[in-house]
Amino acid sequence: MSRTRIFVLIAIDANTVIAGAREIKNCFSAEIGRLGLSDEVQVIETGSFGPADAGVLAAVQPDGLVYGNLTMDDVPRIVAEHFVKGRVYQRRLLEGEVPPPAPDDADARHTQRHGRIVLENCGRIDPERIEEYIANDGYLGLGRVLTEMTPTQVIDEIKTSGLRGRGGAGFPTGLKWAFCAPVKAREKYVICNADEGEPGTFKDRLIMEGDPHKVLEGMAICGYAIGAARGYIYIRGEYRLSIDRMQRAIEQARKFGMLGRKLFGSDFNFNVEIRKGAGAYVCGEETALIESMEGKRGLPRLKPPFPAQVGFRGRPTNVNNVETLANVPVIMRRGGEWFRGLGTPGTPGTKVYTILGHIRRPGLIEVPTGVTLREIINEYGGGMQAGSFHMAQLGGTAGDILGAEMLDVPLDYDALQKVGHVLGSGAILIMNETVNLRDFLHVCLRFFYHESCGRCNPCRNGMRVLRDITGRLKDGCAYRDDPLLMQEVALMLKSSAFCPLGQSPAAPIMSAWRYFRDEIMLGVDAQAVRPRQPRNRRETLQAAV
Repeated sequence: MSRTRIFVLIAIDANTVIAGAREIKNCFSAEIGRLGLSDEVQVIETGSFGPADAGVLAAVQPDGLVYGNLTMDDVPRIVAEHFVKGRVYQRRLLEGEVPPPAPDDADARHTQRHGRIVLENCGRIDPERIEEYIANDGYLGLGRVLTEMTPTQVIDEIKTSGLRGRGGAGFPTGLKWAFCAPVKAREKYVICNADEGEPGTFKDRLIMEGDPHKVLEGMAICGYAIGAARGYIYIRGEYRLSIDRMQRAIEQARKFGMLGRKLFGSDFNFNVEIRKGAGAYVCGEETALIESMEGKRGLPRLKPPFPAQVGFRGRPTNVNNVETLANVPVIMRRGGEWFRGLGTPGTPGTKVYTILGHIRRPGLIEVPTGVTLREIINEYGGGMQAGSFHMAQLGGTAGDILGAEMLDVPLDYDALQKVGHVLGSGAILIMNETVNLRDFLHVCLRFFYHESCGRCNPCRNGMRVLRDITGRLKDGCAYRDDPLLMQEVALMLKSSAFCPLGQSPAAPIMSAWRYFRDEIMLGVDAQAVRPRQPRNRRETLQAAV
């Protein structure tokens, strides 16, 4: 072959490890060495390419080809065909799938209109080597911040960018930092919320596995802006690979002087530690997360005071999620005005989604804000795998259930708010007509009932009532007034539950009633009347006897 250097990028993430990615990586290295190709072909471990259903993946650069669903038997054949004979091994070639290109390659399908921001390095560099991150402009934003800007200027730049929190609420990031920065305290903290308990959402895990240093750089910039010298990453204990790579990144950053004392010759000190969570959904709420970090049961706190004033250990604390912080280094490198020019005016930038369900190409994508659900299904997801579109849940189990009427509404915070919906955490579940809406609602409410911390009466009792009602709807034996009662309880929880977990069922229930009222009513027994409840203690005892 005429080329002298070929790179084989093996996607290593939690899913592909289970499928045998490490063994196949070792097999590639052994076969290449056996044929004496080690000087021409280099095998590199990298993060996720995006596809979630293609087994073990290997990208060949600079050819721009990806082989998928690899087995050990495929490796010698790929090496012989592709690297020795110079021919593509057609059997495992993924049609239409290419590894993420360079960020300035605006014509590639994965970059669509504006290119990747958060995922610019995922699938392109070895996440366990800080040298590769630095070679791709890593820590350049932090260097600019510490040598050219004041903390106030950093916050102003984030405000200029229009970056909004990517954890679901969409609160302006610059404003959140500005709340914490002026508070006087001996210590302040930056917390990265990597709990990611929303079912169907795994974008933060793949960001940490594919580009851990970007998260650390974003935390350090935030620490400088608000005056914090210590950061914590609160991460789910199940995310073993993410934990390992984040810990290795922390150690490398300290060794290279990107964390520690007097960064870039300034007076700024910053260190990061990891705290493991135990998988409680409620700990995705920032105050419950802080309680858990302090060694207490993960229960939400009463607000105010907000964490910006009284947070971890009673000190001012800023909490952002992984995707939000991963945007920060690029903004500081390219400028807030550049970032504001992407996406939509109300929600600048890009959004990372995990798309799952009845589509041809499920997995991880990054798209400009403002694309429609129809575009995501057809252009990024490859269209429906079977059947026709029936409904989609946007934002995980706590998100709205959307009908076909919503296929062409732009996916950004403002556009969705105008039609009564929210963007959510970044999970999109696409379902065809084989999915029974009543079954799906019951699954959602069983999850909320299981995850309720039980702190407040509305949530503790309301979740049980909603679980029972959706169970009767699923079985087709609901009382005539069950649909009305279900809505009343959901709205009561939305207005009176202590934390967002208790308020969440209103989203799937009310949106399902809005678009799929007829399907819900199919679960109602028109002749069934709810038994009259006992009115006093005597009637209660008589009913029991």
